[in-house]
Amino acid sequence: MKNSTALEFAHFLLNGDEYSAVKLIKAHSRLSRLELFDEIFTPAMRHVGTLWENNEITVADEHLASVVCDFIVTALFPSMHHSASLGRKKAMLMCVEGEQHYLGLKMVNSLFEQYGWETHYLGPNMPLAYAVKKAELWKPEVICLSISIVYHLPNIKKYVDALSALPNHPAILIGGRIV
Repeated sequence: MKNSTALEFAHFLLNGDEYSAVKLIKAHSRLSRLELFDEIFTPAMRHVGTLWENNEITVADEHLASVVCDFIVTALFPSMHHSASLGRKKAMLMCVEGEQHYLGLKMVNSLFEQYGWETHYLGPNMPLAYAVKKAELWKPEVICLSISIVYHLPNIKKYVDALSALPNHPAILIGGRIV
């Protein structure tokens, strides 16, 4: 990896060093949230994933890095739920059933909130039937689906077909590592 800051951040994540990781992010406070996610968080977690894929770290190491990264995203960019949400656009975000890789989606949720959207972040492993029911009741303008593992690809079509058929016709955005 060429980005030394992201590499250092990945090192802190892999060592469970929340303090140093937060300090590093705060030292780059001149960057926007999007820039932080794009230039530090995402490359660091991709590096962790590559290390895991190459058997250079264990699944326990990868999970520790993910949990520390999740903690930092939550601590530095807390959810901004507003009590007066009337008239704001709505976005619903989830990983398809079986998909556990949610950090990128959590960052996208944070960006939607930063730009004034009301969000329902449903997280990883969301069964389709429950996603459809939630969308029918809540009527979001946008539904974001995340997928990172190739063997979950068949699920995407099912989700897009079912969610596109909703009466309010939400825009469907698909993201994730394999996209």
